[in-house]
Amino acid sequence: MEKIIEIYGLTKRYGTHLVVNNLDLSVGKGEIFGLLGPNGAGKSTTILMLLGLTEPDSGTVRVCGLDPVRFPIRVKQKVGYLPEDVGFYEDMTGMENLVYTARLNEIPQGEAESRADELLAKVGLGTEKHKKTGKYSRGMRQRLGLADVLIKHPRVIILDEPTLGIDPTGVREFLELIVRLSREDGITVLFSSHQLHQVQQVCDRVGIFVDGRLLAEGEIGSLARQLFPDGQEASEGRSVALDDIYYRYFQGGGAGHE
Repeated sequence: MEKIIEIYGLTKRYGTHLVVNNLDLSVGKGEIFGLLGPNGAGKSTTILMLLGLTEPDSGTVRVCGLDPVRFPIRVKQKVGYLPEDVGFYEDMTGMENLVYTARLNEIPQGEAESRADELLAKVGLGTEKHKKTGKYSRGMRQRLGLADVLIKHPRVIILDEPTLGIDPTGVREFLELIVRLSREDGITVLFSSHQLHQVQQVCDRVGIFVDGRLLAEGEIGSLARQLFPDGQEASEGRSVALDDIYYRYFQGGGAGHE
């Protein structure tokens, strides 16, 4: 599988605080990778380094084969980033906001309008495209945010806690939309969250991130074997859910033994 995100030995400190500690990670083309961990684990700092918005102290990062430190603009052309609270011009409509973003990315006016119309329909906002975004609900704003990052045909989408504040129905629809877009368009998705069930629902692989370190990564069964080599779950003949792994590790004192 072609590697779209490659991280080797990535380290970042703020003062004496080690935020990201010798991180190794790769994510393949069209894969949905979940970066799971509590707040303060270093997930957002890792994302900033992927985007070229902060420089690592050591290690290397490649996104679509590019170094974000040396080529931040080229990386941003290939990567769409959706933070937990996306901002729009609230006195402009959803359509106007998307066309504005497209024009900033040097997409011709006619193509920008047709692309915006197509994306608004795809994210379920086709009937709301002429409503001012100041009137949009939280869920609608996140859908518009997804359309906004897609307008420039990115190869990678980075989602940082994108479902906070959305009602359960809206969360389910948003996650289904992410999976469909990844599968249909071959987009690589990095999904950063502390929401266990959401990560398990949509991700092909998951990495558990704590205190700046990637403790384990892989499919759910692989995570269990890495964190709990005693093999208890397998011997009992039962499958392991992500919340079983997560809570057993943190509440059972696993983190304290690392």
